[in-house]
Amino acid sequence: MQLEFFKYQGTGNDFVMVDNRTNFFPKENTKLIAQLCDRRFGIGADGLILLENDTETDFKMVYYNSDGNQSSMCGNGGRCLVAFAKKLNVIQKTTTFMATDGLHHAHISDDGLVALQMIDVSDVNVNPEFVFLNTGSPHHVQLVNNLEQYNVKENGSQIRYSELYGKEGSNINFVKQIDESTFTLRTYERGVEDETLSCGTGATAVAIAMNVLGKTDSCTVNLNVQGGKLIVSFVKEDSVFKKVMLKGPAKFVFNGIIEI
Repeated sequence: MQLEFFKYQGTGNDFVMVDNRTNFFPKENTKLIAQLCDRRFGIGADGLILLENDTETDFKMVYYNSDGNQSSMCGNGGRCLVAFAKKLNVIQKTTTFMATDGLHHAHISDDGLVALQMIDVSDVNVNPEFVFLNTGSPHHVQLVNNLEQYNVKENGSQIRYSELYGKEGSNINFVKQIDESTFTLRTYERGVEDETLSCGTGATAVAIAMNVLGKTDSCTVNLNVQGGKLIVSFVKEDSVFKKVMLKGPAKFVFNGIIEI
C-alpha cells in the first residue's frame, strides 16, 4: 500500500503527518509507525500524528512517539497538526480539536505562528532538586548550571527510568535562567528516548515551574530550545494556571509517498 505523508516541524521537533479521515491507517501496527519515524530506514521523525474526524470539533489528534506507541499530549505536534489542518483546508485561522488530554483551542497568525491553548495546571509538585507537573504529558524540571555541556541523554535517561517515575517514566527537562523572563531548556523525551530539539509540553512545564519557584514573576515566558524559540503565557488564579498558551512556528517541510 502507498502512504501519502506530510512532514512538519515546530522548532526542530519533527513529525510525520497523515490525513486519516477515512480511517485507512493501520493504527495497531506499532512496528510500522516506528519504521516510518526511523531516521535511517524510514521518513524520520520524533513522532507520527494522525488527523482524524471528530463529531464535536474540527478534527481529532492521534499521536504516536517514534517508538510506535500511542502517547500523551505533544504540544509542538499539536501546533504542527493545526498548520497541517489549515493546509488541508479543514480549518482557516482558528480551530478547536480533540486530543488525548481533551479539548484544545488554537489560532494561526498571518506570520505562520501557531498559538495552542494547553490544559489548565493546578498540581505542581515542588521538591528540593526538581519540580514535577503534568502539562498534557508528565514533566520533570530541574535547574542546572552547565546546560551547554550537560549530558542530557545520559542524565535524562537515568532519571526517566529511575524508581522516581516507575514504568511509565517522565519527560526530563534541564533548565538555565537567562534573565527575569527568559530560560533555556533541553529535554529528554520518553518514547523518543533521546534529546529532542524542542518539546512543547516541556516548554510549558518549564514556564510554569519557574513561576512557581519564584524565578520569574512574568506571565509571559520566553523559552530558548535547541531548535528555536517558544513563548508560553498564562493567567494565574490562586494556584491554578489557566489560559495557558504555547506559541511558536510550525512549518511544512516536505511531502511524499512511501510504500508500506
